[in-house]
Amino acid sequence: MAELKHLEIEPKWQKKWQEADCFHAVTGSKKPKFYCLVEFPYPSGQGLHIGHPRPYTGMDVIARMKRLQGYNVLYPMGFDSFGLPAENYAIKNKVHPAVVTAQNIKHFKEQLQRLGLSFDWDREIRTTDPEYYKWTQWIFIQMFKHGLAYKKEMTVNWCTSCKCVLANEEVVGGHCERCHAEVVQKFKSQWMLRITAYADKLLAGLENVDYIPQVKMQQRNWIGRSVGAEIDFQVKIGAEKAAEKKLITVFTTRPDTVFGVSYVVLAPEHPYVAEWLQAGLIKNAEAVRNYQVEAGKKSDFERTELAKEKSGVELQGIRAVNPVNGQEIPIYLSDYVLATYGTGAVMAVPAHDSRDFEFARKFNLPVKQVIAAAADQATELPFTDYAGVLLNSDFLNGLTVTAAKEKIIDYLEKQGYGRKKVNYKLRDWVFSRQRYWGEPIPVVKCAVCGYVALPESSLPLRLPQVESYETTDNGESPLANLKDWVQTTCPQCHGPAERETDTMPQWAGSSWYFLRYLDPHNDQAFAGKEALDYWMPVDWYNGGMEHTTLHLLYSRFWYLFLHDIGAVPTSEPYSKRTAHGMILGEDGEKMSKSRGNVINPDDMIDQFGADTLRLYEMFIGDFEKVAPWNIRGVRGCRRFLERVYNLPDFLAAGEKLQQDEDGYSKDLQTLMHQTINKVTNDILHLKHNTAIAQLMTLINAFYERKAVTRAELRTFLLLLNPFAPHITEEMWEQEHYSDKMLVYASWPTYDPAKCVENEIEIAIQVNGKMRGTIKVAQDAAKESILAAAKQESRVQAQLAGKEIVKEIYVPKRLVNFVVR
Repeated sequence: MAELKHLEIEPKWQKKWQEADCFHAVTGSKKPKFYCLVEFPYPSGQGLHIGHPRPYTGMDVIARMKRLQGYNVLYPMGFDSFGLPAENYAIKNKVHPAVVTAQNIKHFKEQLQRLGLSFDWDREIRTTDPEYYKWTQWIFIQMFKHGLAYKKEMTVNWCTSCKCVLANEEVVGGHCERCHAEVVQKFKSQWMLRITAYADKLLAGLENVDYIPQVKMQQRNWIGRSVGAEIDFQVKIGAEKAAEKKLITVFTTRPDTVFGVSYVVLAPEHPYVAEWLQAGLIKNAEAVRNYQVEAGKKSDFERTELAKEKSGVELQGIRAVNPVNGQEIPIYLSDYVLATYGTGAVMAVPAHDSRDFEFARKFNLPVKQVIAAAADQATELPFTDYAGVLLNSDFLNGLTVTAAKEKIIDYLEKQGYGRKKVNYKLRDWVFSRQRYWGEPIPVVKCAVCGYVALPESSLPLRLPQVESYETTDNGESPLANLKDWVQTTCPQCHGPAERETDTMPQWAGSSWYFLRYLDPHNDQAFAGKEALDYWMPVDWYNGGMEHTTLHLLYSRFWYLFLHDIGAVPTSEPYSKRTAHGMILGEDGEKMSKSRGNVINPDDMIDQFGADTLRLYEMFIGDFEKVAPWNIRGVRGCRRFLERVYNLPDFLAAGEKLQQDEDGYSKDLQTLMHQTINKVTNDILHLKHNTAIAQLMTLINAFYERKAVTRAELRTFLLLLNPFAPHITEEMWEQEHYSDKMLVYASWPTYDPAKCVENEIEIAIQVNGKMRGTIKVAQDAAKESILAAAKQESRVQAQLAGKEIVKEIYVPKRLVNFVVR
């Protein structure tokens, strides 16, 4: 039995592939193009974790099969290398983040290459390379020129330890998700990108792409387009007349329920609240202030979580007036209302909204039903169904929900109480960070001209050296301490100006990286027209589900903008988007150092080989679902590869078999064609686990008869190659199938007609009990099947001495003899 020496075989073929530049994609090739993309990693100090090989190998399988099918495949890799972890490490260890990043990339690249991934390393990119971020800055300048980049004073989440602005998603329980320090609210001037201007285009584009349903749903939910109405509720303070006071404007998608409003809810940050507190108009001011503080410690995600217990506080001394019936109703603060969505105020209709119902029940507020179910259905509150009719609603009574919506909006507009409105959950993108390790923002502030973009000819604006990477005590970037760098000249009026000292977020470089892969050495453009026209759009993009909202949305936004200014050729960047599930520890928990369940891919490669690791991660389960690690499964995949490596022992016996025109043995002809068919189609549908299972079925057939023909082994190696490229290349060379490497061979084809079994198996029963089986021709007649069934030895024994009173035949399935 031949020994599979993976520590010799795998480095050998990795070197050969590299020397021959096997995976280099040629722009303009006459072959059909296929651009497959995976999310490029952040090069952390820990190196690859065991989850990285799953998506990388999953797409590598597709890339390798496509090359064998004759496609010109672009499968690139790079590093998303700006970001906070490298900067924090630099602060702690007093080393430049560029040094740390370079070391981490070197380690990552070595690990990736050990996996045998067929990346085109000639196109490697790093977002920290000035020749890369030159074009990140260039795109920002185009957005600035088109009014999509602007400065705004706003309240932000501020981590007291990291000393930087955090997105809402990075705040958990009032603490920084990363370092767990307290987060406070600060009022700062921030650079913003006007992504809301593209809300409708981002939604419309989803109709023309092949994204898995979960991804489309997440994109739509994040954008959150809703059609409804804005309604103005007058405010009454004390005994004063409501008409003399300001209005609370609410946005609602259910204006038809306005007669059922029990109370109004404001976001804790609503500007009216601060104004009323300052004026001393709120009787329970201390309770209101305390509630604002507690709400400020929560992220938007935490505040809007449906399952959480509702909290709030009434604004005592202030009431709202329902414009359609003049009813005075209380005003509450509650953290489930966000200042950034709609108007920061909602009208609460507890009878027809689950969240409002829970709130009303907790605070003992009235629940007024204004919609009833159809006559043949019971109405259980809260009734949120649209299939109902209005009641207790004056002139809307008896109308359907749809008709009532139209009538009430018309009424509100005529009376001056409100207006039809389209709203979005999507907010403009907070784009600046008060950190060092990021792209400098190419803008200066001039006392005369205001904010002015740098000339494009001056790019890249390089990140200067600093002595300290710490954010300043007043919350500015470390760049603010570089007075000589900050003080500059206005490009417009040539008077004195100051450079912007905030840097871009890590999202910036990843919002367009797929374009730089097309032409990474171009110093005249982010990519040339020939490369863009040839390669775009990305044919297949796979990534984690955690990136199907922000990253996917941001990168689509940048691309749609570039398309609008004529810089890219297609309307959407990605034709297809799929997602993979993470790999859990053997305990079924997420891998982490604290749980002690982390698996190092290097250890697996050393012990079992890269081919085994690749095969196992593709066989572990459905690609899109989470899967627990199981070392027994790894060992099982290793045993399978050892059986593969010893298949040549059966070649001599295989040459004695009767073969068809393809070189397949007659008895396995159907199974061979079925396997080619299944593996090909399973790979295209990310069903890698069932493709491998089919290959296991085929090798079992080889071992069962202890024979394999030379053509059968050749086809088997080709089908296995995308999963286990090293062992298959080694065996291809050993068996002298070609003077070229397997990577240059052609993918096998199948004949659909030969995928159909020539024989079928028929079950035989006697008095309904299973007694045996027979194999018959697909087109065998009933009479011949019954005759053959009676000749089966175990059936003969059951029929001996008995009278057959009935013969039952279910076509192509079973025969049942009824005897007495």
